[in-house]
Amino acid sequence: MKLHELAPAKGAAKAAWRKGRGTGSGNGKTAGKGHKGQNARSGGGVRPGFEGGQFPIYRQHPKRGFNNYNFATRYAIVNVKDLNRFVDGTVVDMEMLRAAGLVRKPLDGLKVLGNGELTKKLTVKAAVFSAAAKAKIEAAGGQAEEG
Repeated sequence: MKLHELAPAKGAAKAAWRKGRGTGSGNGKTAGKGHKGQNARSGGGVRPGFEGGQFPIYRQHPKRGFNNYNFATRYAIVNVKDLNRFVDGTVVDMEMLRAAGLVRKPLDGLKVLGNGELTKKLTVKAAVFSAAAKAKIEAAGGQAEEG
């Protein structure tokens, strides 16, 4: 098979619905927009959230108080079971995890969680460890270095 021989499956490709085209299409003249009115006009219609003049629901509810979302500390997360891919004696840090594809963005640091079992003796450097993760790393003979 060559590139020029590729075609969509039979019945999968549907022709574009051409509005305002004469007889036979059923979409001539007003092109399915009815007669006159705001929605029949070019650029017609109402903005998102508009409720016909009724006081919109997004304005009915108070927006008060503080939300910490923008200021919260967000960690890149790795479980101890994912650390088994490294060889014994390796020092595992953010750069190593990014190279291995376990972490995409460093965010505000690395947090290691205790899901799964660890069979390798590793030195893990992270911003934060859960208590279970720290216990499992040390039980396997490794070290958990915070900072």
